[in-house]
Amino acid sequence: MTDQLRIALAQLNPKVGDLPGNLELGRAALHQAQDVGADILMLSELFITGYFPDDLLFKPQFLADAIQAARDLVAETAGSSTVLILPTIWAEQGRLYNAVLVAENGQVIATRYKRELPNADVFYEKRYFTPGPLAMPVEIKGVPVGIPICEDIWHSAVCEHLAMRGAEIMLCPNGSPYWTDKQHVRKDLVRARVAEDGVPMIYLNQVGGQDELVFDGASFAMEPGDRLVLQGKSFETDFIVSDWTRGPDGWTCTNGRIDDLPSVEEAPWRAAVLGLRDYVHKNGFKHVVLGLSGGIDSAVVAALAVDALGADKVHCIMLPYRYTSPESLRDAEDCAKLLGVRYDVVAIGGPVDQALHELAPIFGDRPLDLAEENIQSRMRGTILMAVSNKLGSMLLTTGNKSEMGVGYATIYGDMNGGYNPLKDMFKMSVYALADWRNKHMPGDCLGPAGPVIPQAIIDKSPSAELRPDQKDQDSLPPYPVLDDILTCMVEEEMALGDIVARGHEPALVKRIERLVNIAEYKRRQSAPGPKLTPRAFGLGRRYPITNGYKDVTVG
Repeated sequence: MTDQLRIALAQLNPKVGDLPGNLELGRAALHQAQDVGADILMLSELFITGYFPDDLLFKPQFLADAIQAARDLVAETAGSSTVLILPTIWAEQGRLYNAVLVAENGQVIATRYKRELPNADVFYEKRYFTPGPLAMPVEIKGVPVGIPICEDIWHSAVCEHLAMRGAEIMLCPNGSPYWTDKQHVRKDLVRARVAEDGVPMIYLNQVGGQDELVFDGASFAMEPGDRLVLQGKSFETDFIVSDWTRGPDGWTCTNGRIDDLPSVEEAPWRAAVLGLRDYVHKNGFKHVVLGLSGGIDSAVVAALAVDALGADKVHCIMLPYRYTSPESLRDAEDCAKLLGVRYDVVAIGGPVDQALHELAPIFGDRPLDLAEENIQSRMRGTILMAVSNKLGSMLLTTGNKSEMGVGYATIYGDMNGGYNPLKDMFKMSVYALADWRNKHMPGDCLGPAGPVIPQAIIDKSPSAELRPDQKDQDSLPPYPVLDDILTCMVEEEMALGDIVARGHEPALVKRIERLVNIAEYKRRQSAPGPKLTPRAFGLGRRYPITNGYKDVTVG
């Protein structure tokens, strides 16, 4: 039994389904751990497959290939003194498990299975996996080590069982996605387990974007006595080495590195940048295109894209019509200059007017309404998709959570695109982030320092500019009011009566509920975007399109 352990954490960015790529990442981390003389190397949850592989887990060949890749990485430990903690899928007696393999000198010396399978919000592991039993600690270098897997630590019985059976330290691999305050929630959780069980816990999280989820890393370790002894980087890959010594009061960390966490203002920007960057790169694109209207949403998306990919990989196009104001033309060009991106102007007057001319026999003398407005939006979407097809750029869409909540967007028009960085940002959050980014240079970002969004864009009243003198507030309540109602309705699932009790007009609350319900079909067809809050439109919110329920708490 040793009184000294060097533990390495590989906070990496695996890609779901990329078994050869993930295997190579694991090999490189193992060699790095061997080079620094680590006794233990831990990888993050379901590392070989990436988290989460969804219905790939129903493909027998994928399962066979993933298990073989895990065996290949186990074999890499031969002739080394480093013990590998490898999270992966594993099959036994016809059952599939979310598992950890403990590998030493080319052999699997222990397997441990996740007991608590999450099945709420964005998680649905019970669809695929069998829960494991309460497990015993694993002896590593003579030290009894508990290995709870992610959700296991959210249930006190798992860690309590390990501690009562002699575990002296807990090593916890995770696939924990980011959303508001998640880093502090994790710390509170680990703090509670450490206080209950009296042993330190090392918490490793993966990093990177996967469809609508963003994993922020931010791995850390805590000791009894509420001592944070290790803190890895957020929103970046990291390789963290720490030394641990056993003393009379148990194991203590003697050289933990502690990095600063991003502020609550910076974190959503970094999450959106990482989600966009990985979505573009992991899907094989090299550059993006978007419509730059002179409004706040497209300006923020352009800034996020430059921070994620670099100015040379971002193409902005202004698509003016007769209702586009001179101020919008100026503001869009100024924004493009601040960001240093390619900027083109493609007027849509000719094709829109021709479409209206051809439709005149069908439209007849009916008054102008949304149909004519939507032609403008859809023409813009058609042109942007044409540029995307011709140049191979991914089209970004720019609708915010407030607009998508009430259907204030044109399907097959401004909703066109492969990814929406603002999908989980309310309108007032977009304004706040624009103001924040103009004053700060975020870490791991590629855009210029200093202001990147013209102040005129932040200051002016929002408008779709689809008819003369149009303003969003012509048909919507002020955004601070709308955002509060939507927060209550969507994120808090509050009854209408409780929302009214906050001071909102009953008729307005009922109207917003109706708009939210009838816009579900649009949201089902909308582009994916990064989950930034506990309750996003996407994976974690499944409402029926055909929905007859009526909340009668407001008359």
